[in-house]
Amino acid sequence: MTQLSPLRRALELAALGLPVLPLRRGKIPFGNCRTCADNACGGRPNMKTPGPCTCPAPCHAWAAATTAPRVLTSPAWARAWRTAVSVAYHPGGAGVTVVDLDNADAVAWARENLPATRTVPTTRGEHWIYQGAMPSANAVRPGVDVKSLSQYARWLGPGTGHMTALPEAVRTLVVKEDTTPARRGVASSLPARARWDRTVATGCRHTERYVRTGLDRGLALVRARTESGAGSQAFGVARFLAAQHTACPGPCGLDAIGEEITAAAVSVGVPEPYARRAVTNGLQTAEGRAA
Repeated sequence: MTQLSPLRRALELAALGLPVLPLRRGKIPFGNCRTCADNACGGRPNMKTPGPCTCPAPCHAWAAATTAPRVLTSPAWARAWRTAVSVAYHPGGAGVTVVDLDNADAVAWARENLPATRTVPTTRGEHWIYQGAMPSANAVRPGVDVKSLSQYARWLGPGTGHMTALPEAVRTLVVKEDTTPARRGVASSLPARARWDRTVATGCRHTERYVRTGLDRGLALVRARTESGAGSQAFGVARFLAAQHTACPGPCGLDAIGEEITAAAVSVGVPEPYARRAVTNGLQTAEGRAA
């Protein structure tokens, strides 16, 4: 079988809806041009921190990934394709998440703990691909990376098996937490008395007692995780509570609910950035979108 050139392969994948970009030797994207070096251009509008960059070259790695043939075959991309050795794609842009299992131990762990899905063999392990996008994180456990939004993955083939929906077990992998509670207080920028009440939920269809009762029960679950698991518990509580309000005309004060859950997780030793990320992911998962 004839080996397709990186550009030919990229055009095929783009036609299937995968945003693609060229990779050079070392499996890494091409460096930024002089205008974009050190992010002097401000970054592309679709990056985590949106910027005004309109550079026509394949700068900014995953953020340059595209499905547009006119861009892929443009003069600005031609130099990169001449020396490209492979093709990458932006999983989050394609609406998927790649669990990158880097060795046999990681593959064995996934087979025991994650639902089966489409798999792609890699040099040392496997890519497990799920339908649905989420935040990315490296080294979520030994030999395991999660690649979706704001990340790229090397194209290694279509894989085998049926692609299943992104499970909560993968979403919670990005929540990192201290397993030892803070003994001398927790350094935090959280408001001292963040509390949900009717003043922030003027469009909620539920009574204050109903919301408060459910929230207090959820906070108790988080605070009970004094040894480990508080971050994952915070994700689950936020997801459950947000799901109760999908039919409300709003606003329902979900931000205030999130602040209380975050504060509860921080109180038992979860670093604030991780607690906040877990809660945000939980709230947004219930609303049907990724953080």
